[in-house]
Amino acid sequence: MEKFSGFRVRKMDELVTATIEKIERTDLSEGDVLIKIAYSSVNYKDSLATKQNGGVIRDYPMIPGIDLSGTVLSSKDDRFTEGQNVLVTGYGLGVTHTGGFAEIAQVPGDWLVPLPDGLSLKEAMVFGTAGFTAALSVHALENHGLAQNKEAAILITGASGGVGSLAIAMLKKQGYKNIIALSRKKSAIDPLKKIGATTVLLVDEFMPEKIKPLAKQTIDFAIDTVGGEISSVLLSQLRYGGSIAICGNAAGIQLNTTVLPFILRGANLLGIDSVNVPMKQRLAIWQRLATDLNVSRHELVNEIALQELPQILEQLQAGTHIGRTIVKIR
Repeated sequence: MEKFSGFRVRKMDELVTATIEKIERTDLSEGDVLIKIAYSSVNYKDSLATKQNGGVIRDYPMIPGIDLSGTVLSSKDDRFTEGQNVLVTGYGLGVTHTGGFAEIAQVPGDWLVPLPDGLSLKEAMVFGTAGFTAALSVHALENHGLAQNKEAAILITGASGGVGSLAIAMLKKQGYKNIIALSRKKSAIDPLKKIGATTVLLVDEFMPEKIKPLAKQTIDFAIDTVGGEISSVLLSQLRYGGSIAICGNAAGIQLNTTVLPFILRGANLLGIDSVNVPMKQRLAIWQRLATDLNVSRHELVNEIALQELPQILEQLQAGTHIGRTIVKIR
């Protein structure tokens, strides 16, 4: 096989560099299935992979990219055949296993999801890890009472990011009437209303001077994509029996609270992991993304070429990126 293009991260003398290079098949991690990649997508985790002390990549060099969609070139796994369209998110892709920011990938067959009917390879990456996480979060809240209350107050943190913006669009499509977006960016107010937010709050206005274990009950449900102090405030404001699906830590990993929201208000804190979801559940969520949660024609989607990737990663690290960016590999 001839050399192909890929975005590779290297580390030398504690200095992390990331450039587009020519890659050989022998540079790829081992796997049963060889894939010609059509699209990837850009996630916050990918920006950490190129950052000094980002805590994502341990072994260098590495091709990042935690998502990919493409076509099988060859397979040693009987479940997949040449020419079949597939997608991969999570597991060790782009972290411990060479990932989606290249023209070719080689992955274990156990990681592959056949492209669901109703989704193109491009649409699958409009979702990627961000959409998969958003769908897992919506699904979890629906299983904890949200589905029975279309008027519930649902707050989404990190609303202008990939997970947050897709969650808002999914909730709107499901007919929920009271979707509250929380963002740090004034520039995101109008775009967030356009995709389905009924109210947009800025973080500076939302955060109290002092965080109390229990505060005025204002929200029924939340999807928390950022963590940190915001998580503590959400718990304090949750109405009786309410639930928070927590799926990110961009604002911090510490959760400062007490048992009071849980034993006095019956609060539910639901952990959302998108990396190691069992395949049966993974397939079910992707089926929803192809049907009732399909918001792939999302307003806040930006398509770039592989050569433009460094600029987008810088925006994510600087906190100026809005919406969802997909990478057209071929």
